[in-house]
Amino acid sequence: MAASFNRVTLMGNVTRDIELRHTAGGLTVTDIGLAVNDKRKDANGEWVDDVTFVDVTFWGRTAEVAAEYLSKGSPVFIDGRLKLDTWQNNEGQNRSKLKVVAERMQLIGGKPQQQTEFEADATREQQATAAYSDKAWTDPPPKAGDADLPF
Repeated sequence: MAASFNRVTLMGNVTRDIELRHTAGGLTVTDIGLAVNDKRKDANGEWVDDVTFVDVTFWGRTAEVAAEYLSKGSPVFIDGRLKLDTWQNNEGQNRSKLKVVAERMQLIGGKPQQQTEFEADATREQQATAAYSDKAWTDPPPKAGDADLPF
């Protein structure tokens, strides 16, 4: 049988902050480290953590989304394929590393410390109110756009 199947599905946490790069041809790329945690029983029957560290590469729009929404510690679900990278080190020795090329990514949870537009508006209004009350205004501070109202 000549057919093959190369599919990897992982869920884990990002191990380092993401740096977005561009190739000479203009493609967007980023590499992340992923820690995949598992539990297993040791020889004494006690549960121990077993962590596997995996290098993952994102390309194109997926790389841009990863750089925007993921940071160190972020949980993420990845679907992709295995790829063997080979190179020669400075001493001329052949080296290789197995990594995952992500084809799909599912964010788990939200962007840390993300502020919605509504929350940002509320924060600006609170700051403006505090600034006006510091100046001992008796009337409430005017809201943006009030001067444009026809009534």
